[in-house]
Amino acid sequence: MNEKKLIILVIVITVIIIFGGVFVLGSTTNNTPKAGASKDAKAYTLEPTSFDLGNVPINGGNVTKTFTIKNAGSGVLKVFNVKTSCHCTKARVTIAEEDSPDFGMDSISSWVGEVPAGDKAKLTAIFDPAFHGVQGIGPINRFVLIETNDSRNSKLTFTLTGTVIK
Repeated sequence: MNEKKLIILVIVITVIIIFGGVFVLGSTTNNTPKAGASKDAKAYTLEPTSFDLGNVPINGGNVTKTFTIKNAGSGVLKVFNVKTSCHCTKARVTIAEEDSPDFGMDSISSWVGEVPAGDKAKLTAIFDPAFHGVQGIGPINRFVLIETNDSRNSKLTFTLTGTVIK
């Protein structure tokens, strides 16, 4: 009889732990920001959204490229959910001389940048050619993705290409 009670107790405790775990995991909040779409904000890139870095020496240090995003609308342009396509690439947004945190492939942040009407934001993509070691020698194609509240242009993609050389 005691064995039956022990087995039932273990089953009950196991069920409580499983349901408790499901409840806790299901109730966690997502810090990823969302900004309501705006017909008054207009994200406009001032130059091409792709750039060829050319030949990049593996031991030459980080290489950066800055892209400009202009708010050509009459409302505030919000930029958020900045991500990169690889751990070797980071991205930073600068608005009115203030830098965002550095974002990477796995970055989840509640950061939202606001670009006033007529103003510009700078997106700096930072590529580390040594990140992958000698296995990273050869052609590269990296992306930086940004979401905006521009209802017509809610996702911006910036591309870096090039060749990592010895």
